[in-house]
Amino acid sequence: MINKELKKYIEEKILPNYLNFDKGHNIEHVNSVIQDSFDLAEKFNLNPDIVYTIAAYHDLGLCRDRKTHHLISGEILINDNTLKRWFSAQELLIMKEAVEDHRASSKNEPRSIYGKVIAEADRSIEPVSIIKRTIQYSVNNSPEEPKSIHYKHLVEHMQEKYAEGGYMKLWLESSKNAKGLNELRKIISQPEKLKEIFEKIYEEI
Repeated sequence: MINKELKKYIEEKILPNYLNFDKGHNIEHVNSVIQDSFDLAEKFNLNPDIVYTIAAYHDLGLCRDRKTHHLISGEILINDNTLKRWFSAQELLIMKEAVEDHRASSKNEPRSIYGKVIAEADRSIEPVSIIKRTIQYSVNNSPEEPKSIHYKHLVEHMQEKYAEGGYMKLWLESSKNAKGLNELRKIISQPEKLKEIFEKIYEEI
């Protein structure tokens, strides 16, 4: 059960920030990460207030920079004095580190179970959703580019991150994500299938 005052603060002051982010990191995304974090946390008997706060803050750094957003998000969390009402200094440090460790491109294992949970939750791998978010990000950041360039960006990102040998790592055993990653890799290995999905999604956004 989440502390009611904490939940009210985050819903009113923190989550609305996601309204300003691209479609791949919007309110829908953060709510999904929050729910997936709770689902994973149940298996490890983790503090729900800590889990909720980490998930809510994990992408806030996008307000300043995408490349280092995980570090900025950690700074925002640790410098939010309001959180001291509900958490100790040690808990805030654990939360800061978890937020910092969530980035998919990180080659280092998260420093705590909380870091592993948010990293896994943020990697909620549903193939079509992953492809859609990638296309949305490309279009949002380069709206002047032709469709062919957005498709090129999609292929490059899929190969770099999700294909065999890509930098995507799953830090917790999760049949849900493992299954999703395998399905996505099958699509990536079939260029015609990937192009078909791209065409459908591109026409809808």
